[in-house]
Amino acid sequence: MREIITTPDPRLRQRSTKVSQITDETREIIADMVRLSLDWEKAHPFELSAAMAAPQMGVNQRIIIVRDDFDDKKNNSFTALINPEVIKTDGKVIKEHEGCLSVPEIYGLVGRPHKVKVKAMLEDGTEVRLKADGYLARTLMHEIDHLNGVLFIDHIKDDQDAFYRLDDKGDLQPVDYDTEIKDNTDLFPDE
Repeated sequence: MREIITTPDPRLRQRSTKVSQITDETREIIADMVRLSLDWEKAHPFELSAAMAAPQMGVNQRIIIVRDDFDDKKNNSFTALINPEVIKTDGKVIKEHEGCLSVPEIYGLVGRPHKVKVKAMLEDGTEVRLKADGYLARTLMHEIDHLNGVLFIDHIKDDQDAFYRLDDKGDLQPVDYDTEIKDNTDLFPDE
């Protein structure tokens, strides 16, 4: 039974391998990712499971899933992208809050370009090129980072004002950088 792995698990820091052929095992990995995403969401009422990468469940393959509708939590459908690759980023770099299933309780203000072009394969083997902006672009870049062993916190680790945590009402509150982030080996094990 697969489960979501969290920091400081070293598997989150590995570069994933390309999927050479879409098989029944690939489809099983995708189904497990969707199941785990939705299970996680049920346990976190204030949060949306927008996407997930295979390394987040300890599978070292270049597979991500992205929710089809970010605005409707009742819509449980996801699209799988296999071997996704950023072709180009564009637009102004915008800082917005990001969270991660594999970085429990911590959110951060991450700067990312507003637009991205991605190439990938769908689950049926169809090659696609996607243009995205805003939240979808941010989500794609976040998940592709996972495939390269990069977590969102890596983009902000020295920014003392960039870390947040949800309070019991679901609102983001600043985290004390010196006591909770700076020397936290669960978040930054190589430090």
